[in-house]
Amino acid sequence: MAQLAESGSNPDVDLLYDINGLAKHTPHRVDQVVEFVGEWGLLLAMVLLVVWCWSTARRRGGADAAATVAGLVWAPLAAGVALLVNVPIRGFVERPRPFVDHQGLEVLVGGKTDFSFVSDHATITMAMGVGLFITHRKFGIAGIALALVEGFCRVFMGVHYPTDVIGGFALGTAVALLLSPLAMALLTPVMKAVETAPRVGRLIRARGAAPAGREASVPEARAEQAEERDLAA
Repeated sequence: MAQLAESGSNPDVDLLYDINGLAKHTPHRVDQVVEFVGEWGLLLAMVLLVVWCWSTARRRGGADAAATVAGLVWAPLAAGVALLVNVPIRGFVERPRPFVDHQGLEVLVGGKTDFSFVSDHATITMAMGVGLFITHRKFGIAGIALALVEGFCRVFMGVHYPTDVIGGFALGTAVALLLSPLAMALLTPVMKAVETAPRVGRLIRARGAAPAGREASVPEARAEQAEERDLAA
């Protein structure tokens, strides 16, 4: 850690150099993979995870199908709201990117001229992960895990401080949790109306799924519900 002399005793900068320093000792192809994953790949993975959860929910059906889909709609909406909240935060803090103030960083992606705090990528992925967790524990845990990987990638790439990522995690979590009751109160009636519509009702409940007021009869669905109860406990 000799190269950290310029950072003083700031643990945020020290951890930045430690994590970003890994990029100097990994093959160039690995750095390219991390660049893609950290910039676009994990965002796409989060979207696919929400779609997968939606597909599972509509096949299962049951009395809570509309509420479940409402929660899945809220997950990406929460990410969008969190991004909007971050706009004044970034403008108020005005923290430069780490490579502006610190030498010797291995910056894997260029063109980052905006402010650093808080990380948009960390905010988006954590908001979606927590939104998923509210609706479906198993998919939510996977989403939160992807968000944690995203945060690591942003520091590894040299475009964010660790506290930028932590701030993004906190912002995404706060928006997804605090606004969830209001969002569900507004979205659930809409999804129930969609469910009864003749042409678009399959967005909520697939053909052959358990109707409202009945439990799913598919063994896999029952096992999934039991697993969710175990996780909730």
